[in-house]
Amino acid sequence: MTSESSQSLSKITKSILNQNGIKLNKNLGQNYLIDKNKRDQIINFGNIDKNDVILEIGTGIGTLTIELAKKARKVIAIEQDSKICGILEKRIKDEKIDNVELINDDAMKVEFPKFNKIISNLPYQISSPITFKFLDYDFDLAILMYQKEFADRMNGKIGTKNYSRLSAMLYFKCDVEKLTDVSQESFIPKPQIDSTVVRLTPKENKIAAEDFNVYSKFTKALFQHRNKKIKNALIDSRHIVCNLDKKEMKSRINEIENDEINEYLKRRVITMHPEEILLLSKEIDPILN
Repeated sequence: MTSESSQSLSKITKSILNQNGIKLNKNLGQNYLIDKNKRDQIINFGNIDKNDVILEIGTGIGTLTIELAKKARKVIAIEQDSKICGILEKRIKDEKIDNVELINDDAMKVEFPKFNKIISNLPYQISSPITFKFLDYDFDLAILMYQKEFADRMNGKIGTKNYSRLSAMLYFKCDVEKLTDVSQESFIPKPQIDSTVVRLTPKENKIAAEDFNVYSKFTKALFQHRNKKIKNALIDSRHIVCNLDKKEMKSRINEIENDEINEYLKRRVITMHPEEILLLSKEIDPILN
């Protein structure tokens, strides 16, 4: 295997793929990072030491994996494509690396072994579900690459075009910090849009699971009509929050005597802070159900 000191990361990646007859499918999120500077920057963001156990999802041929393994105590590397996984297994053996646990499976279906950090160039088509799966585990921080548009919505400010169900949901789960943008030129095959690397830091004071489930239901209903007033958004998405018909739901909402809640019902969805949506959902859910 040719070392990076004698070839660029781009040439190494292309050579490995060609030697193994691999044609990447960007529709499956197979966009491989070939920018060594960005790769090293991502690793440095993780502030890795020899006590860290790193989880990596969508390893590809090991552009991140091998370098992570040189710094961490262990890397848990999950790759769904069996042929790509075989290539990485050979690379790990050739490099005499013995601290990588390679899992050939669908990351959405497997139970993750214990880890304390996540560093991944994620398959973009599972960005949302894999992020919420991560947040069901205890970890210190995650350094993750997403499509730029998705990353912008993760940290969307209230009242802006990027304020979304995603940003409202993440508010109670973690802090989201944008670290750097990554040009489409940094990948093969080249995606149609740029990417962004973010840091996720789990919040210590999470809300109770039961409250979050109700909040999640109401957030889904409201952001389907983000520019409408709360009352109308809830009525239009009533199938998500309750089993009432339109007439009965209107009747129950009109009977609410809480002045604060009635003021919320007059406001537009995109003006509501997540804390306000939480309060609203906890007050109205018993009335509708």
